Amino acid sequence: MTPSLRPLLAATFAISVLSGCDKVEKLLRKDTAPQTVAIPAQQDGKVAMLLPDFTQLVEREGPAVVNIQANRPDGAQSDSDTTLPVPEDDPFYDFFRRFMPNPQQQTPQEQPSPDSVSFGSGFILSQDGYILTNAHVVSSSSQIKVMLTDKREMNARLVGLDKRTDVALLKVDGANLPVVKIGSPGQLKVGEWVAAIGAPFGFENSVTAGIVSAKGRSLPDENYVPFIQTDVAINPGNSGGPLFNLKGEVVGINSQIYSRSGGFMGISFAIPIDLAINVADQIKAKGKVSRGQLGVNIQELTQELAQSFGLGEARGALVVRVEPNGPAARAGLEPGDIILRLNDRKVEGSKDLPMMVGALQPGTRIKLHVWRKGSEKTLEATLGELAQEAAPAAPQTEPYAPQSYRFGKLGLVVAELSQEQRAQLGLRGGLLVEKAQGLAARAGLQRGDVIAGLNQTEIVSIKSFEKALTEARGSVALLVRRQDATLFVPLKVN
Repeated sequence: MTPSLRPLLAATFAISVLSGCDKVEKLLRKDTAPQTVAIPAQQDGKVAMLLPDFTQLVEREGPAVVNIQANRPDGAQSDSDTTLPVPEDDPFYDFFRRFMPNPQQQTPQEQPSPDSVSFGSGFILSQDGYILTNAHVVSSSSQIKVMLTDKREMNARLVGLDKRTDVALLKVDGANLPVVKIGSPGQLKVGEWVAAIGAPFGFENSVTAGIVSAKGRSLPDENYVPFIQTDVAINPGNSGGPLFNLKGEVVGINSQIYSRSGGFMGISFAIPIDLAINVADQIKAKGKVSRGQLGVNIQELTQELAQSFGLGEARGALVVRVEPNGPAARAGLEPGDIILRLNDRKVEGSKDLPMMVGALQPGTRIKLHVWRKGSEKTLEATLGELAQEAAPAAPQTEPYAPQSYRFGKLGLVVAELSQEQRAQLGLRGGLLVEKAQGLAARAGLQRGDVIAGLNQTEIVSIKSFEKALTEARGSVALLVRRQDATLFVPLKVN
């Protein structure tokens, strides 16, 4: 083939493919939101995909996306400035970071201010000026300014915010403002194209695109949000901006990134828009967000723990602590119970339960289907109200008991707690671990741990521990109190 014929043949091939695909021709002619279109399957069964065109989406929805500038008095901190629950050298440190641009990244045109400045994004919900953004963008702000794409600047009032979901609602005085369309996150599919519009590093109305990587992600210390994970490029300044589907509908609020450098590394997270709208509606109606509370501490159920409790598969939420006089305690829930269903909804893992309970209003009557000592049991509970701010746990002194008992096979040396120590810990009994080696050490037990239960049996004395150990027949799950935490530890006894 001569070089002069190659461009002509390539053009002929492209025209023949497009003319044979009516959907492509309609897409090119019709003034609609961008869509991905499949070219008919080839002989090898593969389906080729055309990349989406986001130009119409940006033209139509871009004007409803705003830049946000929040001023804070010197010394005031946003949520992203507060101390994180992990040290800086921990690999998950940046996982917790919120988007906060460095004040040194201000452009030369910006005038220095005695206040610290935070930048973010948001989007307009209603023509009269209600705006959604992230709570960490505007928290502790003395002044909030909103900038539209037509260069208008407006002062915004903080209507309210919810730190648990990182959602904030703002209000500006306006009329006939451009608004976004709201979509359904439930209809999103993994692999579907999505786009974000925001102001990364202050570059206003920037567009990035990618796909949905996963749905229903649960992040550390984020118990009430089933995040949408994407590979859309999100950077500081994108916080609070919208995540669009190909119909031009908002399906999420861009909120967090996983990064070890502070910049985008291919993983970002968005708050589902239906959850955010629910939060906004409650803030508008009563100035706060109310959530149901069951009053339990739970942990993930592993296959080893499931075997210890006689459950065939590792599903459900394992109860490790029941708050005294709480809704769960009044319903008869006990440590060691495995919550399998709430009403008619399956609880696949521990991350599901807080989201399911938190989505219900205080006073709601629910049915809990639990696994207890080899059989399923149904309990009824009336939800309480989750406190707005979690109260700090009371400090506990390390218990000490003088009389010891050795379980050589387990590698454990334990002692019964005194009456005073039981009262401090809120336990009827319990054994203090004075030494852990061999099997116990490999399972993760440490000196100072308190053994409060074995499988689904409460341990009140050394005698009860011996009996429960004998009945366990090799599959052991120890309920362990360690400082302020309570968890089950699997232990193989052969």
